[in-house]
Amino acid sequence: MSGIANKMASNQKQIAISEFFEKNKHFLGFDSLPRSIITAVKEAVDNSLDACEEARILPDIVIKISKLDTKKDILELVSEDNGPGIPQKSIEKVFGQLLFGSRFHAIRQSRGQQGIGITGVVMYSQLTTGKPTHVLSKISGEPTAVSVNIGLDTRKNKAVKSEQTRIIWENDDLTLKEHGLRVTTKMKAKYQRGRQSVFQYLRMTSIVNPHAEITFIDPDGEKYHWPRVTERLPSKVDAIKPHPHGIELGQLQRMCRESKDSRLTVFLRQNFSGVSMRAAKELCEAAELGVGTKPKSMKPDDVRALLEAFQGERVVNGKAIKLLSPPTNCLSPIEEMLIKKGLSKTIDSKFIATMTRAPTVSHGNPFQVEVGLIFGEGMAADKHVEVLRFANRVPLMYQQGGCLLTKAIESVDWRQYGLEQAGGKGVPKGPAAILVHLASTNVQFTSEAKEALSDNGFVFEETRKAMLEMGRGLRKHLEKKKKMAKTREKFELINDILPAIAEKSASILERPVPDLAGSITRIMSAVICNETTTWNKETKQTDVSITLFNYTARARSYSLLVNWPEKSGGEMVGNERGGRKEAMGIWGWKIETLEPGQNAVLEYSLSNLEKGDWTETEVFFRGSQDVIGATKLDEKMLEDIRKQEDILNQAENVASDEEFQEGFEPGVVDGDSGQTTLFGGEN
Repeated sequence: MSGIANKMASNQKQIAISEFFEKNKHFLGFDSLPRSIITAVKEAVDNSLDACEEARILPDIVIKISKLDTKKDILELVSEDNGPGIPQKSIEKVFGQLLFGSRFHAIRQSRGQQGIGITGVVMYSQLTTGKPTHVLSKISGEPTAVSVNIGLDTRKNKAVKSEQTRIIWENDDLTLKEHGLRVTTKMKAKYQRGRQSVFQYLRMTSIVNPHAEITFIDPDGEKYHWPRVTERLPSKVDAIKPHPHGIELGQLQRMCRESKDSRLTVFLRQNFSGVSMRAAKELCEAAELGVGTKPKSMKPDDVRALLEAFQGERVVNGKAIKLLSPPTNCLSPIEEMLIKKGLSKTIDSKFIATMTRAPTVSHGNPFQVEVGLIFGEGMAADKHVEVLRFANRVPLMYQQGGCLLTKAIESVDWRQYGLEQAGGKGVPKGPAAILVHLASTNVQFTSEAKEALSDNGFVFEETRKAMLEMGRGLRKHLEKKKKMAKTREKFELINDILPAIAEKSASILERPVPDLAGSITRIMSAVICNETTTWNKETKQTDVSITLFNYTARARSYSLLVNWPEKSGGEMVGNERGGRKEAMGIWGWKIETLEPGQNAVLEYSLSNLEKGDWTETEVFFRGSQDVIGATKLDEKMLEDIRKQEDILNQAENVASDEEFQEGFEPGVVDGDSGQTTLFGGEN
């Protein structure tokens, strides 16, 4: 029996991570021929976008796919960008070594983290065609570019280089750039069109990366171009320290073992976010450890006690230790206005509502949810709405039904908001598209292929709340549109028929045509608001005009309020009526009393914006009589916006005042952010 055991033990061997993925390539997204080319394009584009953004370069990306052998399904993929390029010594590690990267240990929002993606493409290319991947890298300031073929030794997880040389970076059928990277690889794959295609992936990428210029040349030679719609790069993200609420026991043990700090309080403050001096002392007290304890000397039971204090299982004076939320400068949301611009350049519609929720925290990891809803022309009314899912600006194209973001959409009863939905469950039907984006330092995927998000209660609730807000906005839009259509039809009918009757009667009776204003007012019996928001080519400003008509028999008095893009840097100019700021992104005016038949006009312009940034202004009113074309102001909602603004202002003050930090808790750890929006604009 011992001989059998020894023989079995001798057969056991350790395998390299690259050898594992070679035999399990489906984990990386190479499980079918159509999907393999999409995965390869995704990894190349993600790397290009990350490199350009880190170097603060506006991305210019070209993707070209060619058919080399139709019978054997061999495709060639060429990906080129204008990024900073890769130094010659680093090329073999970037393209030929799995789990090599700079983002795995950094707690910040990024597209990739594990260092598997592009090396997986090299591996799959070699596995299916036996050919290496060609890399051409040009760094600014260097006279020549590095040209090298890269393969992968899967047993050693090491690159195999060949034909390395330096050449002149010449212009060809793609584009000439002063610096950048060009990757050419051949693989067994199949190009297809439709919802799950390279075209759709690049289209979705352009929506959430409006700062990128993307060109695609398909196997038939057809060229597609998604232009850059903003010159503003995403905000630069900073890496943050781990938060105590997101620490596991093994991780804490390793951190203590590797620590060189001489005191436990110093260790807690230097290695974790959200821990003030007060909190550090309380954590030590709760764990029954001295503040001068050396972390490296802590026993396993001491580490466990400290973790229990982290998790609130141990208290001080009958209360759990209060920790600050981690900083949110590790996140880079797309922002509402840029989501609008991204959607507008790919989908034609007159109604777009967007919303960026305030950052919140789940298990110590900051995250932020953004949503957009576009409704109207160019989309089928009898099919399910198009669902556009993203995580850290990367499209999620597979496993839609099993994704947390889809489940959040399905949890809303969209029937009450104007869309069809059988039984109030599932993805709704209608001429609409719903976008949802999760920005997070730790996106939890269902698999290594990063196709869908796994269940997380906090993210689900944030997404659901955002969807409910979008639904309310859509309902208001449809109701407003319906009322305005009926009113306009009635008004046009009256203005056509009454004058004709008056002229005919006056002619028969040989009397002057009477003034019909009073009659029209009595028949209409409504207060109407007409709003127009247009781009002025000459002034390069957005002009807003609002007219309030009193078509009732009584004098009316109102206050009008509008939303405007204050948070995105817009400035209100030419506002002769003055008014006052009611809250962040909300401006109001007191309108003079309007006698029957009178109207009041509000006019102003918005500067510091680009064309398409602001296409619709939402008008609210205070007053007793309903106004067709405007929404009655929800005072509670306005107060919520003011409270949210106060919280953000206090958080900014806390960041610069350590003493104040110890007595104040900005944000909510593992809870609701309390973000509120009026609808469809800045909040």
